[in-house]
Amino acid sequence: MLTVHNFSYGLLTPGLAYLMSVVGSFLGLRCTSRSRASSGASRVRWLLLGGGSIGITGIWVMHFIAMLGFTIPAETIHYNVPVTLVSMLIAVVFVSIGLLIVGLSDNMRVGSLLIAGVVTGLGVAAMHYSGMAAMRMQGRMSYNPELFGLSIVIAIVAATAALWFALRLGGFWPGFAAALIMGVAVSGMHYTGMAAMRIYPPNGAPMAMGGADAGAFLLPLIVGVSVTTFVLTAAIALSPTAAEMAEDAELMRKIEGLRAQPNGLGNGASPSNGAGRSNGAGRARDDDNPNFRPTLRQ
Repeated sequence: MLTVHNFSYGLLTPGLAYLMSVVGSFLGLRCTSRSRASSGASRVRWLLLGGGSIGITGIWVMHFIAMLGFTIPAETIHYNVPVTLVSMLIAVVFVSIGLLIVGLSDNMRVGSLLIAGVVTGLGVAAMHYSGMAAMRMQGRMSYNPELFGLSIVIAIVAATAALWFALRLGGFWPGFAAALIMGVAVSGMHYTGMAAMRIYPPNGAPMAMGGADAGAFLLPLIVGVSVTTFVLTAAIALSPTAAEMAEDAELMRKIEGLRAQPNGLGNGASPSNGAGRSNGAGRARDDDNPNFRPTLRQ
């Protein structure tokens, strides 16, 4: 079995990978939380935006930043470009399905939460192992069954906990705590999966390997996605919160209710005095009365 190194650059790659996972998860979970104040197509759009944020930045970017620190002595690692991009799509689809399951339920039931957590956790695992399948190298790769299963359990449990925090408690700090938990889910699953991996020398003569070099392909792609994520984060942060959206909607309902009333503000009625007569009408009747004499008060 060949020796592998997961921390070739020390704590730089795992620390940066965890940070990006937290940022992507926080953005996605905030979108999911804000979807609760919307309905119909607007709610679906918020949930799909959340699925894309978690799937791309929270999972996919985290994985390949961590993989930049993965090396095998005397081996050159390349990546199959189509499989690498498909792994991103897998993460987005799985996470989006999980968020739609829990997000479209008006009352968050335990069953919906568990199903969403399982689907989201499986999305984390599916992205990881499809991303590993994109590697092209001379060595043969296999996995320890116990650690392989443990990595999937970690992803499911932590993803379920993160969804519960984000949707049940709501607010900024619970959402931030949920993002920290989600980052643990993705990072914990990743490094448990890497611990499960076994690399063996190739059988027979070495063959030419295709694919793109990690530095030439992954690094520009990761930087581009990361910059896009920060711009999107700023846009979401400046948009109204779920509570503000709900308050605005309630205010608009009250205004529409006042306009719909017979004596509402929008029908041009004049304010009336305590006797139920308008002041203008009372003055008109006084002016038309020939017996009217003004009285001076002392």
